[in-house]
Formats: sequence, structure tokens, C-alpha cells
Amino acid sequence: MTRKLTQGNEAVFRGALAAGASYYAGYPISPSTEILNIASGHAAEQPEFRFLQAEDEIASANAVIGASLAGAKSFTATSGPGFSLMQEAVGYAQKVGVPSVFVNVMRVGPATGMPTMPGQGDIMQVKWGSTGDYTPLAFYPNGVEESFRLTVDAFNAAEESRSPVVVLSDTFVAHLNEVVDLDGIAESVAVVERAVPPLGSFTDQPRFFAGVLMYEHGPNAGEPATADADEYLRQFYEAKHRHLEVAARYAKFEHGWKTDADVLIVCYGIVSRVAAPLRDEFALFRPIRIFPMLSDELRSVAESYREVVVVEANDGQYADLVELALHRPVKRVPLLGGRISLEAVREGIDRVLAGGPSEPPIPPEPSEPQPRASLGVG
Repeated sequence: MTRKLTQGNEAVFRGALAAGASYYAGYPISPSTEILNIASGHAAEQPEFRFLQAEDEIASANAVIGASLAGAKSFTATSGPGFSLMQEAVGYAQKVGVPSVFVNVMRVGPATGMPTMPGQGDIMQVKWGSTGDYTPLAFYPNGVEESFRLTVDAFNAAEESRSPVVVLSDTFVAHLNEVVDLDGIAESVAVVERAVPPLGSFTDQPRFFAGVLMYEHGPNAGEPATADADEYLRQFYEAKHRHLEVAARYAKFEHGWKTDADVLIVCYGIVSRVAAPLRDEFALFRPIRIFPMLSDELRSVAESYREVVVVEANDGQYADLVELALHRPVKRVPLLGGRISLEAVREGIDRVLAGGPSEPPIPPEPSEPQPRASLGVG
């Protein structure tokens, strides 16, 4: 057993290695840059691991797709602004069926936002960020060991579903340090090997990699199918059902704390760690597989609770989905501006349970210059 103080971002990279990853392409962006730095150092020591620091996130995403089509298990890591730039590539990978992993270490947005502060504002983007309809898989750990395990799961699910899978993180989880034995865990994890033949390799029929809809089988194979709704239905539902079947193998969530309480707190990622001191007062539902949403599991858990309160570091993105799943109103506690603290969680829960608004009290604008902290103003 070798227990080491390990950072969340490092655990993600080591999970990728344990899953068989051999290609990384990325562009530096806080708070994910440690993954790029570690990948660069590893490639320098292990030439069989290929590394590219691309000119931007668009090139990074497309390089990852190209490497996967060539036969490598490949991944990238970014944050919100970079993930926005990657969305066209993500949609292409969904259409063509490219196993790959996209790590999004979230920070406060929109746009450049607050680069050093934690947020959870990219939840909706994971599901609806690219054009059209698709069925994405996404996981969100809340600690170092779980970052390792869920990265392995993401690579496995990518192979099984033949699609890009997202690992969500945030500034705090990414930079969290915990003592873990990842070498020991790596010896016990199951790894799904690549089954899809690389680009240019086929046995009975060719493979097609066009973003436009094409006939993939039958007498018209290789021709455009851009006006054939029947062919679209065949391809869309084949992919959707495959993804849902794979997702069912990873129906991961946590139901705990004071399970016989009257109030169920729904939170995920770092918020579940910050809120943990409230475990003697409330029950917890923590989704670990964020998408496809754990609707059946959540309904089964939530039916016995008088109130459901969703606490998240955005303005209700997951809360909207919880309401749709439960067919009942839920209370919301948004933690915005990077203020993810026990005090903010406590104040917000007390406020909404007392019948108050979800919006926190807004402090008045200061009349005097504010001193600069090391990470910005205030």
C-alpha cells in the first residue's frame, strides 16, 4: 500500500492512465491546467504516451477525436470557456460515435467570469451544449479517490457507448488534496478495451465519419441521407438506446446523512462536501452520474420527504431538472460568485425553508475602494 497526498486533477490524469489512455491534447486554462502539466511531464518520460499542447481548445477537441479514430484512448481537460469552444467537436463525436473523454473543471462564468473561483454553471451545457439531439453521459466526483474511479468509469462508458463522455469537476475538487492509495485502486479497477476498429480498418463494410447524415448500411451506403427522416430515426434511436443501456450500468448516487429527516438536500460535487456538517439535520441525495439524469432513483428517494431543497453553485440548472423529474416544486439555494461555504449553504437552506426567496440578500455596493486579495478583489 502506498498512500500519497494527491490532488484531484492528478487523480483524474492517473485514472485516465489506469483506463488505458495513451493520448492527451489540451490548452492551458484555470483551473484544469495541472492535468495538462502532468500529461506533458508523463509524455516526456513515457514516449508511448502522446501529448499535444494545441493552439486552442477547438484544435484540442478535434485532435482528441482524431486520435480516437486512429485507435487511441484519448482525452482532454478544460474549463467553461474552453468547453464552450469544444461544443461543435463534441456534437460531431456524438454523431460519428467517437469514444473519448472530456474533463470540464468548472469555474464561475459566463465568459471569462471569475477564473480562480469555483462554480457549477456548465450543467446544462453538458446536455444541450451542441446542436441537435443526443444522449450524453457525464459523471461528477466530490473527492480525490472518486475523481480517479469516475475517470476510469468515463473511459469505460465511452468505449461501451461509442461516444464522448464528460467528467465534471470544479476548482475546489480539482485542487483538493487527500491521502489516497491510487496504485492499489488501479490494480482492482475493471477496464473496457477498445473494440471499435481504427480509421481505415474494417472487415465487412466501410465506416463513415461524416458529420452530415449518411446511409451507413444497405444499397445506398456511403451516400448522403440528408432528406431521409427514416434513416435519421434509425440512427438516432440506435445511439440513444445504446447510451441509455450503458448508463444503466453506472447508476451511481449517494443517499445518506439523516435519512429519516423531513427535508432532502440534493447537491453534488464540492457542494456535497461543504454541506456535510449538516448531516445530522437533513437527508442527502447526491447524483454522481449527472447525465442521463437519475430520475427513477431520485423519485424513489424523494417521495418520503416533505421538502426537497437543491443546493448548487449555479442559478438552478439542476433544480429545473429535479422539478421535471419529481413533478413537484423544489426549493432552491443558488451559491453564486464562487461563494461555496457552509455559512452560505446554512443561510440559504434556513431562508428557503422559512418561506423566503431563493435569491440571497444582495449587499450594497461599497462606497470605498476595496482591498485586493491575492486572487482578486475582496
